[in-house]
Amino acid sequence: MSELVPGGNRPLPDGMLTIGVPGPFDLSVLITDDTGKVGGDADFVFYNQPSAPGTRLTDDVITVDPRRLRAGASRITVVVSPADPDTPLGRLPVPSLRLSGPGGEVLARFTPPKPERETVLLLAEIYRRGTGWKVRALGQGYADGLAGVARDFGVDVTDEDPASPPSSAHAPTVQMPTAPMASVPAARRPGPDGSGASHGFGALVNAERARAGAPPVTIDARLVSAAEAHAATMAAQGRLSVESPDGVSVFQRVTTQGYAYLTVAEHLVSGPRNPADFLTYCLKDPHTRRPLRDAAFTDAGIASATDRRTGDVYWTALWARPLSADGLRRTVSEVVALTNGHRATAGLRPLADDTRLASAAQAYSTDMAERGFYSHTSPEGLEPWDRARAAGAAHRGIGENIACGQRTAAEVVEGWMNSPGHRANILKPDFTHIGVGFAGGGRAGTYWTQLFGLV
Repeated sequence: MSELVPGGNRPLPDGMLTIGVPGPFDLSVLITDDTGKVGGDADFVFYNQPSAPGTRLTDDVITVDPRRLRAGASRITVVVSPADPDTPLGRLPVPSLRLSGPGGEVLARFTPPKPERETVLLLAEIYRRGTGWKVRALGQGYADGLAGVARDFGVDVTDEDPASPPSSAHAPTVQMPTAPMASVPAARRPGPDGSGASHGFGALVNAERARAGAPPVTIDARLVSAAEAHAATMAAQGRLSVESPDGVSVFQRVTTQGYAYLTVAEHLVSGPRNPADFLTYCLKDPHTRRPLRDAAFTDAGIASATDRRTGDVYWTALWARPLSADGLRRTVSEVVALTNGHRATAGLRPLADDTRLASAAQAYSTDMAERGFYSHTSPEGLEPWDRARAAGAAHRGIGENIACGQRTAAEVVEGWMNSPGHRANILKPDFTHIGVGFAGGGRAGTYWTQLFGLV
């Protein structure tokens, strides 16, 4: 069984799948093709329309048989909303998805970060990959109910959009990661003390990196301390999790130790008894092997803790590159270049860098990471156009895309392009300028902002 984090994925067996989310929630699904759009209103399965070919909603449980979906269907998106539509998700327990296979065995669980103002969450998607199927954890939130979700997926709904300021571009409320994050079904660890805590872990890892042609990493005491705290928390609760019961994420532990990062990856693993076994485990799978060999990482920290009730060993390994002014400039410049590449493909003029929009975007990404919220609306009630105006941007119209969890510029732009509403902002012909912000930390690990303007 895999405990997924936002963006985490795993392959699925053939046959019937069962999806449940216990608690005061309504479940629904959207069936789409490779464009991310439904083929018609019949592709929206919810309480008033409980079935479609290959999909059925019965007693708050959804069953999906990918073999029996309509022709052309390649993705099933699982949506959760409050059973009482007047209750925001932030007032309810965090919805936790359980996906079971044909024999009833639990294949994957996913608990997203706690919502705040959102009224709907896209929890996960089951999607075709080659000849097989996979599940990916999402956590994308909306503040305008099922109608807003349905519109983004191309369902014809009759109620009106909420009013927005006339000079502002309407954008979806929240996007959580759609590109795979470094999630692993088990974990890693070095020894119990600072840099020596690795008990040779650094030497083992750097020997492997040398074989792969990657430069060595440095065992960083701050990363080790963060790993120690997180491994101890997992051992205390007896399960793998990116967050502790009080909502503190492994990424927040890193920044609390004073390590500001440009990129980060984590292994959360249980089972291996020593660093050598942990390394062997990670090398068995391409996904878990990637951070070990990735030249993007310059520092590492590893720790383990034992659950005294069961004897199970829980590992946390952290891989990072420290934040620098040059690194941040390269990252945001890559986001702009990739965005303009998509505009060029669509025959649109490129967006020009705007320092005022960039300042507002960077401040907002930093604010979300530091204060642990995720929304287009700040805790004070400020909207994108308010932030742009405060930074001195005098554009006639403003649009915003946000995302969290993606680890690279390529991943975040791909995620936005795979989301109809965010894609619309990127390809809006009227927009002329752009500013991009990035910050590491918070519950999701990374926070990205694109702020668009038109003159």
